[in-house]
Amino acid sequence: MDKGKQITGTARAELAREMRKQYEHGMSIRAIAEAHGRSYGFVHKMLTETDVPLRGRGGPRPHARPAESGPARTR
Repeated sequence: MDKGKQITGTARAELAREMRKQYEHGMSIRAIAEAHGRSYGFVHKMLTETDVPLRGRGGPRPHARPAESGPARTR
């Protein structure tokens, strides 16, 4: 697809399905945008239009460490 070209109708629906599939398989919005030559905002809009639940920012986080034993720290 041409970068920045308006996409309508079945081509838009097909692109939205492809982006949704990529996002659900773990690709970031930025990675999808780069792969399709589109902006972050465009991809975000396509995903929200198709009711995709968006992940939180920053990716997965490690589990919290258990509390340290010993005296409490003060400031």
